[in-house]
Amino acid sequence: MVSFIDDHRETYGVEPICRLLPIAPSTYYEQRARRVDASRLPSRLVRDAELREEIERVRKRARPADPGAGCPGR
Repeated sequence: MVSFIDDHRETYGVEPICRLLPIAPSTYYEQRARRVDASRLPSRLVRDAELREEIERVRKRARPADPGAGCPGR
């Protein structure tokens, strides 16, 4: 939704678009600010990103070199 507003803000303005969409202007501006400044991200999103990296690291380590290894019938 933020991308849509970005694409049309010069023509219509942020507030008029937000009146038609289910988003408050303050939400739009906060989402834009978070794209530029990662320190504004909620702690939950930061932690999720850290966990995603750890999960990917463990998954890669646990995956056998042969994709068919350990699969019955192969």
